[in-house]
Amino acid sequence: MRVAVIMGSTSDMGKIEPAVDILKEYGVTVDVRCLSAHRAHAGLSAFIEEANTNGTEVIIAAAGMAAALPGVVASMTVLPVIGVPLSGSVLDGTDALYSIVQMPPGIPVATVAINGGKNAAYLALEIMAIKYEELKTKLLDYRKKMEADAMKANEEIIAKFS
Repeated sequence: MRVAVIMGSTSDMGKIEPAVDILKEYGVTVDVRCLSAHRAHAGLSAFIEEANTNGTEVIIAAAGMAAALPGVVASMTVLPVIGVPLSGSVLDGTDALYSIVQMPPGIPVATVAINGGKNAAYLALEIMAIKYEELKTKLLDYRKKMEADAMKANEEIIAKFS
């Protein structure tokens, strides 16, 4: 189980690190890189060539502003690419969201919410859970825990206001 996580700038690390932590918690090998589509295109191309042959199953690409990174990555592979639009510009991430979600037909990028690194990790896990039963089991257990936590919170509210 292997996922590549690429960010466009080191300033993005704080927003993408939780995704890396989640993937590692589930036992996934994570290759993390900082490779801008605009400033490091040769290095990005070499890394995607490597990902195409080293067992990588999903790529998460996070970028802000023009956010070309996820689309450029998707143009170089048929592996699933999950785009994470990041805030940080005057438009607070909506520019990145539109850039990532508006891909041309045939070059899709699955897109999560602005600063949605955690959901990108969970989506990558769900994609791999099609193949790996242990991931499916862990994800189902996590969902059950979330439900139990929500129901406990509900019971506390009922008790408080009864």
